[in-house]
Amino acid sequence: MKDDRRVILETEDVIRQYHQYDAVVTAVQRASIRVFEGEFVAIIGSSGSGKSTFLHLCAGLDRPNSGTIKIRNNEITKMSPDDLGEFRGKNIGMVFQNHNLIPQFTALENILIPTLMCNRPEFSYEENLKKLITTLDIADRLHHLPSELSGGQQQRVAIARALINLPQIVFADEPTGNLDRANADEVLRLLLETKEVLGQTLIMVTHDMDIARQADRVFKMDNGFITPWHISKE
Repeated sequence: MKDDRRVILETEDVIRQYHQYDAVVTAVQRASIRVFEGEFVAIIGSSGSGKSTFLHLCAGLDRPNSGTIKIRNNEITKMSPDDLGEFRGKNIGMVFQNHNLIPQFTALENILIPTLMCNRPEFSYEENLKKLITTLDIADRLHHLPSELSGGQQQRVAIARALINLPQIVFADEPTGNLDRANADEVLRLLLETKEVLGQTLIMVTHDMDIARQADRVFKMDNGFITPWHISKE
């Protein structure tokens, strides 16, 4: 039976190796997946299994030794650094576990950084900013520095920064890893809500099985290999 859904991310035989002293460590072993538009995909696995490395490869933050990675049929593995930077700015959002906010900038200034790096005249940043501020409930924190925000508030700012450019695909690397259960559930709810509002695809690395159970599909990484995985929804 033919699947008519549009593929937004496709990887084929992706390998990533590192030199560690005199040894070669293969962090990602011939990883091949397809992700469809609008999906929420979770990637699980133990520490050191290669899941974050693979996510960073897919997001264009790192380069594979071999294999191909395509986003909307654009092969990012063959792009020059400048072209890849421009492509990432227009199409990809990234949420990290540790927020990666610039400490000297206010929440609003942190959110707007991508708009300065990659101008997109075809839509209004102001309109999208208003939506994000309302959805993420951070209107009263915009002029605070990161040090004046709680961990959950910092992650909301990081989510807004990742989504300000209306990316088609959002990668999240353990976005709830440093949060307590209540804040973790809230951040997931916000990510899924903004995903629905903006019509995005969400790919998340997580250790949290409660989060993975809410995904449309789950992949598991083990020693660099990635395979489809079934998790009971109960």
